[in-house]
Amino acid sequence: MSEGETAIPPPGTIHPVDRRHRILERVAAEQTIQVADLAAELRVSEMTIRRDIRRLERDGFLRQTYGGATAHVTRSFDVAFTARALQHPREKRIIGIRALELLADAHVVYLGIGTTAEQFARYLPPRPELTIVTASLPIASLLGTRPLGVSVLGGTVLRDDLHCVGPAALRALQRFRFDLAVVGAAGVSARWGITELTDDEAEVQRTAIERSRRLVVIADGSKLGVVTSAIVAPADRMDTLVTDPSAPDDEVASLARLGVETIIAGQPREPRRRSSSGGRDVRTPVGVAAAPDREGVR
Repeated sequence: MSEGETAIPPPGTIHPVDRRHRILERVAAEQTIQVADLAAELRVSEMTIRRDIRRLERDGFLRQTYGGATAHVTRSFDVAFTARALQHPREKRIIGIRALELLADAHVVYLGIGTTAEQFARYLPPRPELTIVTASLPIASLLGTRPLGVSVLGGTVLRDDLHCVGPAALRALQRFRFDLAVVGAAGVSARWGITELTDDEAEVQRTAIERSRRLVVIADGSKLGVVTSAIVAPADRMDTLVTDPSAPDDEVASLARLGVETIIAGQPREPRRRSSSGGRDVRTPVGVAAAPDREGVR
């Protein structure tokens, strides 16, 4: 053991994603972290913590100081946004990739806010004829160097999330007619539909959806049955919901009765039946009980 290196405690059981989440939380609270202290707290080696810091630094969320003993946040937004991104990361990734198949021949697409929408953007293929319009500055930044058209709404920027809201954003939307809107959600339920955390965010989403021919909602299973305070659109406005196998079957069944097509990302393609209510193909659901409303966050 080299001089100054602390003894390695017994290996912990914290998953790497959860460990990085803890690092971000600590940096958000204290602005600076000590590798040795964090290694002892999480019961892993200092080398493991340094690897985590390098990974987060590579992704642009932390900056490592000389000697590798401390790290601090480069932008306050990054902690909040990345903490959400580290929740259900695999599910969000497979949902985003699966939803790309629904682009079809769309030429102008509204892409909503949130970390699942970011995954959709991350895997967009090169399509010079495609224009993406978004209220999310992180998504616009991600797509800005890609071979496709990108338009960001502008307006008032929410400090914690870097989303554009307000009258200027709504006026910008009036310039577009969308072939497709792909939006995330803080909550999705058959009773209350698509809901968001604030009315400012919901108003931008509502306006974009009203100007869209088709609507695809991308939400991991933890969002189904969740209801937050600001209603974006009723459930039957959705053409397609892309979610993951953790989605509650009873909520999927309730959405199916409204004619919503449900795609379960990460599963083989399933036979579909015609919905008697909406006429669209839907997954044959399991379970019929109505799911209780739950409170949640994006």
